[in-house]
Amino acid sequence: MPRDPRFDILFEPVKIGPVTAPNRFYQVPHCTGMGYSAPRTLSAMRGIKAEGGWGVVNTEYCSIHPSSDDLPFPHTSLWDDDDVRNMALMVDQVHAHGALAGVELWHGGFRSSNMNSRHVAFGPVSLPSVNDPLQCQKMDKSDIADLRTWHRDAALRARQAGYNIVYVYPSHTYLMWQFLDPAINTRTDEYGGSAANRSRLFREILEDTKEAIGDTCAIAVRIEADMEGGGGREERSELIASVSHLTDLFDLIVSDYGHEMGVSRFVKEASLEGAVSHIRELTGKPVVSVGRFTSPETILGQVKRGVLDLVGAARPSIADPFLPKKIREGRFDEIRECIGCNICYSGDARAVPIRCTQNPVMGEEWRRGWHPENVPPADAECGPALIIGGGPAGLEAAHILGKRGVQVMLAEATGELGGRVTSEAKLPGLSEWARVRDYRLQQISTMMNVDVFPGSEMGVEDVLATGAKHVFVATGSSWRKDGRGRHSPRPVAGFTGTNVLTPDDIMNGLRPAGHVVVYDDEHYYMASVLAELLAKEGFQVTYVTTGGCVSSWSRYTGEQYQVHANLIDLGVSIIVNQAVSGFSNAGAELTCTYSGKTTIIEADSLIPVTSREPNDQLWAGLSEKVASTSDTGIESLVRIGDCKAPGIIAMAVYDGHKAAREFDMAAQDIIPLRDRVVSSSL
Repeated sequence: MPRDPRFDILFEPVKIGPVTAPNRFYQVPHCTGMGYSAPRTLSAMRGIKAEGGWGVVNTEYCSIHPSSDDLPFPHTSLWDDDDVRNMALMVDQVHAHGALAGVELWHGGFRSSNMNSRHVAFGPVSLPSVNDPLQCQKMDKSDIADLRTWHRDAALRARQAGYNIVYVYPSHTYLMWQFLDPAINTRTDEYGGSAANRSRLFREILEDTKEAIGDTCAIAVRIEADMEGGGGREERSELIASVSHLTDLFDLIVSDYGHEMGVSRFVKEASLEGAVSHIRELTGKPVVSVGRFTSPETILGQVKRGVLDLVGAARPSIADPFLPKKIREGRFDEIRECIGCNICYSGDARAVPIRCTQNPVMGEEWRRGWHPENVPPADAECGPALIIGGGPAGLEAAHILGKRGVQVMLAEATGELGGRVTSEAKLPGLSEWARVRDYRLQQISTMMNVDVFPGSEMGVEDVLATGAKHVFVATGSSWRKDGRGRHSPRPVAGFTGTNVLTPDDIMNGLRPAGHVVVYDDEHYYMASVLAELLAKEGFQVTYVTTGGCVSSWSRYTGEQYQVHANLIDLGVSIIVNQAVSGFSNAGAELTCTYSGKTTIIEADSLIPVTSREPNDQLWAGLSEKVASTSDTGIESLVRIGDCKAPGIIAMAVYDGHKAAREFDMAAQDIIPLRDRVVSSSL
């Protein structure tokens, strides 16, 4: 449908110093888990963003020198001419679609342990590394001079690689930020003390960069609009105003990373506006900021009200690289909205390429040749497909098979589609997760070749009666009641009876009696969300975990401290490093994961959150039938999602997507590429 003219303003060009962005959609620098070791993987992913209409596409943090080495966390680099060639791959991909390419030059200071380069770390004073048992070297005047040279050289390499926008980066607790922070920078020379002295290094590097490349490249500054702890707005505003003549674009963030990068459970869309809205008028320069913008109306409002000149995005550009193009073409119903789960962030935190719950293609653009919007048509003679189960894996499989032109039957046993997504989205803070279901249902609703049959429980003979040639079993999984999990591979004594409830029981409306223990041996979100739900309903809740903190895996999604603090605020008792090793009328028996010492705590009810049982009985029955009978008519039979291997929602979506893309391919045709250095000789 035609675009509403109200949105025309979003597609106006924006002048940024010596360059001009073709529109107001700006992919800010964001981590990828790819880094300098995977240049083809990285460049293909960024190129897809440009193809999708992002007017500016930036790198992740880009090291200027071996003294800024963040491995095992992947990052790009501009240390030498070889890096220039690799980084130019991304530039070429981005420029091919008419977008500008930006690079975020970075030095980590004492945040970088330099475990790979083994270079001594630097800082304004000698302080411990964040992650390792070592301290940095206090920078002297020669170190500062070297740093300025390294940064200038990296800026020149960035221009050589073809970048249009080059960042100076005094934020996110890295080196220039360390000089700005009065709590850290206790120097007594001209680089410490007063606000002017603490900002001296930042201003010198900004001047160097402007002088070196400012005639052809725009100079962007990514900076917090406040200071650590949320205060210092006046001092920070004075600093920003004082460097505006050297800056072509301000990329604005806040000091609280849990706010800037917060999950939707705690932080909603456009939440930074109050902190950054004054900078545009203060400087008279273009500004960009983020806010996990997914709504076209919210995006439009940020520009029309003069909050931002360019609308920044990291996570929304991951969930839907084609968001700008869909807004341009009036295809709002096709936007894959970010759900704010931060699974993308977990990829980088685990030093692997990022992935996305909503966009299963993310990270697969080069190695599998996948495209987020286009799939190859299936053979016209492939025959009909039956998908059993309308959860995240089944919905995604139906969506992609439908796009490929396959005649699809989607059978769901219950009357409501979405599976676990529908159940979990009703839990506290997780309502936006329903977008996983809603996006796919919307796409399927437009496909004449996809028929949906809710309330259709299928047995083996029912499946055979459909005449489907290709069967995808997506029947999900169920939370175990018996306590099997990481700590105990065997059933735990006493985990029976009516006073032991599973997460499925709670989501289906059952409630415990009396004092309830929520036992977390899974370590992600489920146990903490259930503890929150029950505490808000007035139950006395004790949270017990084998981990060292609440929801320990959620540190990878950047929410662990918020989750932990939330339970404290709700009055939940928290016990860590303990396994629930038994349950009886006497209470819950706890066993220390270190000493083995046991104790008993009061408990009337127990909710074990330990592991799930795949609901694979139908798949097993069909497999036996196909193996023993020659005329079933089934040419391919696969189980997908939690029915095969229970995991996070992103894994289920990916598995459904992959199965639908590859069901008609030969095994030798689906071997992914590997982005690696290969020796030229043996």
